[in-house]
Amino acid sequence: MVSRRGFLGGTGLLAGVSALAGCSAGANEPEAASISLKGQVVEFDGRHQAGIATPHQANLNLVAFTLRPGVDREALVRLMRVWTEDARALCAGTTPLGSLEPEMATSPANLTITCGFGASLFDVSQLSHLRPDWLKPIPEFERDQLRPEWGEADLVLQICCDDPVTLSHATRHMIRSGVDYAATRWMQQGFLNAHGVNEHDETPRNLFGQKDGTVNPRSKEEIQQAAWISDGPQWANDGTCMVVRRIAMNLDEWEILDRNSREVSMGRTLDTGAPLTGGDEFADPDYSARDSYGLPVIDPASHMARSRAPENHPEQVILRRVFNYDLPPDPTSEELSNAGLVFICFQKNPDKQFTPIQRRLDEMDRLNQWITHIGSAVFFVPPGTNPQDPLQDEFWGAGLLQDHATR
Repeated sequence: MVSRRGFLGGTGLLAGVSALAGCSAGANEPEAASISLKGQVVEFDGRHQAGIATPHQANLNLVAFTLRPGVDREALVRLMRVWTEDARALCAGTTPLGSLEPEMATSPANLTITCGFGASLFDVSQLSHLRPDWLKPIPEFERDQLRPEWGEADLVLQICCDDPVTLSHATRHMIRSGVDYAATRWMQQGFLNAHGVNEHDETPRNLFGQKDGTVNPRSKEEIQQAAWISDGPQWANDGTCMVVRRIAMNLDEWEILDRNSREVSMGRTLDTGAPLTGGDEFADPDYSARDSYGLPVIDPASHMARSRAPENHPEQVILRRVFNYDLPPDPTSEELSNAGLVFICFQKNPDKQFTPIQRRLDEMDRLNQWITHIGSAVFFVPPGTNPQDPLQDEFWGAGLLQDHATR
């Protein structure tokens, strides 16, 4: 297949402009202005790929792929050119070359498409000598019940959007445009609370009713420290590592608990997400506080206490990007639900960040009574792209796949 960049020359990217509309609810109510999500655009090109530090969208399609037999590095370059060009167009609200459905792309609604490479891709492209040491399966923990259908893959696309129709169209287009090179291995779909255009909206909740993501790094400096690779080879710098864990949640047994027991297991209140020692959601917990019986106010086995970074390992922080899933109940199971988390997190090195955290949680965590890890995969996410900047990659993974030897 010939690169299509030449055909795309001169195509302008649609600027992200908010659509303002006045509305009136009644004669006695003041006129209010609303901001539509339909026209909101997340810039595709940049130092880092979008969809990582980007504020959460409401919907997720996480699609993993297996490369077809005979696909080599040259074929991967062709696929990455096509995928990058198509993703850039879709995220801008324009029609990719060859699409006959232009009306389906006009509402980007914060669409982001993020690409990651599995460990096996380095072997297929004869670049195994460049594969990062951490790009390997997460060690299986004692409580894991990992299922092969949610396991490692050659490639992954994380597609997020605030409009489910746009999300579906973008997913279908990306799968279709890469069909000669890659077959779909699995798709994990997720959702979050609906929100507005303010990136500081309330922390979303998981299906246990807990606020999920309170301790995420938020400033550029904190995210840089936790997520972006800066001390690797040039083709890897400004990229990151994506860890995907599929976590089943037993809602039936969780809902038997009284409210106090649910909060003790987490170490936080359910309503505000504040530590049980007081304050608001973002208050520092006081792990030394004792109740009238001399017992810790925050249970040392609570999820919050076990997941926190120890003082001697401050690097154990990850950038979480977690979505809920809720599927039809399994007719062969007595459980009334089939729900859980598509737990996605980003970091520089999972050996130093995710794995130590998960090892502590596997050893002891009150929440282990109601959750089970059933899927696991690790991907290298290349840096961002900018075809107008000679110092940045023209397409996803260009520095690795095409010219790593000269960079």
